[in-house]
Amino acid sequence: MTTTITAHPKATRDPEGHDWRVAGDAWGHAADDWSALFEHYAADVVAAISRGLDVRNGTRVLDVACGSGWAMRFLRGLGADVAGIDAARRLVDVASERNPDSQVVHGSMFDLPWADGSFDAVTSINGIWGGCDAALDEAARVLRPGGTLGISFWGAGDPLDLRPFFVAVAGHLDRSHVEGMISINGIATPGVAERMLAASGFEVLDRDRRTSVLEWPDDDVAWRALRSVGPIVPALRDSDPVSVRRDALAAIEHCRTARGTYRFENVQDFVIARRI
Repeated sequence: MTTTITAHPKATRDPEGHDWRVAGDAWGHAADDWSALFEHYAADVVAAISRGLDVRNGTRVLDVACGSGWAMRFLRGLGADVAGIDAARRLVDVASERNPDSQVVHGSMFDLPWADGSFDAVTSINGIWGGCDAALDEAARVLRPGGTLGISFWGAGDPLDLRPFFVAVAGHLDRSHVEGMISINGIATPGVAERMLAASGFEVLDRDRRTSVLEWPDDDVAWRALRSVGPIVPALRDSDPVSVRRDALAAIEHCRTARGTYRFENVQDFVIARRI
């Protein structure tokens, strides 16, 4: 059976101004919609990272910020022995259901509850961002010497069809939230991820990108998917939800197909590194 563990109630390694529980509550607020309608966006980059890490039968893998466990499921399909951790308790519940016989932890990526050298590989699919240096330190700690890491994040270039949506959401946020969104996305700037990894004791082996695709059939499904992302929570709380929905759907009109459905293409960069 799946084991769900809660890590330390107060993570002492959180970056200043960051509370992993608050972030988890935001990302878990619509867990069923996220897991069913959005999380599969990462399929192409998950496949590429798995190949870059040479995941095979018996590889011990930790998925950091595992969400509702889609990537964990993929890795298990390759024969890996996979564990996961996420800050959102409701997403952890879904990940646990999706991944029988895997250990899934509700806790902080800045304070991993595993011993040194527990894993052959660590993945994080759009989970480790700018300012998350302590998460890379922890990933290095739980990797065996010579173990490998693969992280992904939204790319700095095109295509990024969801960019107008995030801009529309930003129009409903106060300045501090907008600045936070800009700061974490700084990891996409060439050289930033590489410098973060080097500072945490990694040797960068490769950097590449994949284009992900999302498709939704109509406005209602598109809105359910879009409102499941964590950054929208302050906008829904502090602004008029009807206005947020209107602006969000207007921002994605350019992605409507001739059939009336929506189709998005978004580039994801990824970096493969080895623990020195």
